[in-house]
Amino acid sequence: MLKQHGLTLIELMVTLTIAALLLLASVPSFSAWIANAKVRSVADEIQNGLRLAQAEALRRNRATVFALTSASPALNAAPVANGKNWFIQTLPLTSGATSETAVSSDFVQGGNYAKQAGVVITGPAMVCFGPLGSVVSLAASSAINVLGTACTSAATSYSVANSSSDRALKVVVNVGGQVRMCDPKKTLSTDTPDGC
Repeated sequence: MLKQHGLTLIELMVTLTIAALLLLASVPSFSAWIANAKVRSVADEIQNGLRLAQAEALRRNRATVFALTSASPALNAAPVANGKNWFIQTLPLTSGATSETAVSSDFVQGGNYAKQAGVVITGPAMVCFGPLGSVVSLAASSAINVLGTACTSAATSYSVANSSSDRALKVVVNVGGQVRMCDPKKTLSTDTPDGC
């Protein structure tokens, strides 16, 4: 007599129930992973924008601004703290302008992180880099500050968070111009180089 092999209906239902329970258990961790990826993506974008602004300051030998704005990224857009977009532009030279563009500002690049749903950035409206790549101070009324928002020469940082994420990140700019991303839940040490 031939014996048949296969699954009974009960065995199949038990298997499907276990698979459904495992899938449901993994959904919360998967959504947190997606939220963490969005936070990391925006923090990377802010960090890269700051580094580009610094590189442009060095390359062009003139003050360059990284600014947040709520408007579309464009030349002379109004900088605002905690804005949804960012842009980089050069500032006019103060004296000894010899080329036709030395007294004007140039739009370098802009970006929009608002497409990353739920991500919030907290930080200053502008960071100004001088021709040597360090952070410089500019008064709002300075002759070359066409944006009309003050920059300080102090170390500054941008915090990036998402309400669905289990971690936030911080992008720190020190006075010398070093830009780095760190985890505010960790303390910087030789064992934890990603700490703040």
